[in-house]
Amino acid sequence: MVGSDELVSGSGSRLRLMAVHAHPDDESSKGAATMARYVAEGAEVMVVTCTGGEAGSILNPAMDRPDVLANMSAIRREEMAKAAQILGVQHRWLGFVDSGLPEGDPLPPLPEGCFALTPLEEPVRELVKIMREFRPHVVLTYDENGGYPHPDHIRCHEVSVAAFDAAAEPDKFPEGGEPWQPLKLYYIHGFSRARMEAFHEALVSAGMESPYAEWLGKWDPDRADVMERVTTRVECADYFEVRDEALKAHATQIDPDSRWFFVPLEMQRRVWPTEEYELVRSLVDSTLPEDDLFAGIREKVNT
Repeated sequence: MVGSDELVSGSGSRLRLMAVHAHPDDESSKGAATMARYVAEGAEVMVVTCTGGEAGSILNPAMDRPDVLANMSAIRREEMAKAAQILGVQHRWLGFVDSGLPEGDPLPPLPEGCFALTPLEEPVRELVKIMREFRPHVVLTYDENGGYPHPDHIRCHEVSVAAFDAAAEPDKFPEGGEPWQPLKLYYIHGFSRARMEAFHEALVSAGMESPYAEWLGKWDPDRADVMERVTTRVECADYFEVRDEALKAHATQIDPDSRWFFVPLEMQRRVWPTEEYELVRSLVDSTLPEDDLFAGIREKVNT
């Protein structure tokens, strides 16, 4: 493995962040305000989307039309391009086919040739190539549960972790470019009970209806909150509006009247002004808890 100091010293003057996601729209619902903040501060940010989202259901009634269904793949690519432009990020497709979310008891088999059934080495090879080209200092991906147990999210986690480890190894995928070792790997988790409770209480105190009462009522009290694993809270409230605009760009997936937008932005900024991550791998020194994904890296890069 090439040493981390050697890699950083030859990396140029800009900080670089890569977020690896399963489907188009995931990047806008998970960490989008963080990415928008770092772009505004001058960092280079790239989103890698593992699948085309071809199997996604239409979740916005206004888009549930025959012409949309007939062109789902092309429309989702257009939506992703628009969201990337709003966030100011670079974007790459990894090139695999959406596995869909199996439902039923027993669960039906996944479709042949889908991302979740593709041998791990294939998507790892493709992601390593992109990592060596873009040379991120920080990589974001899902936790081992995928944030929620969608087969593509779990495979995205597996691919990201494997590529993080392989990118600096000269004997791994030598056709994929010069070795490069990202310095920090973070997990994005699923829904937090603490965050949901904070918004619920703020809405009720303001005399507003809360969409979270039913969720909280069904929450298993023995289920640990993901906040227990969080090491890093990034202040990004100034970019919540950008995040919401990127979400709305995914018009087939996001209903503008849905609970995503129920809590007023002013209340969000006041009650919960951060996005949260878990640091799971680091080749640099930083003190936990952190408020910056580039903590321990800024000192090594001439910014």
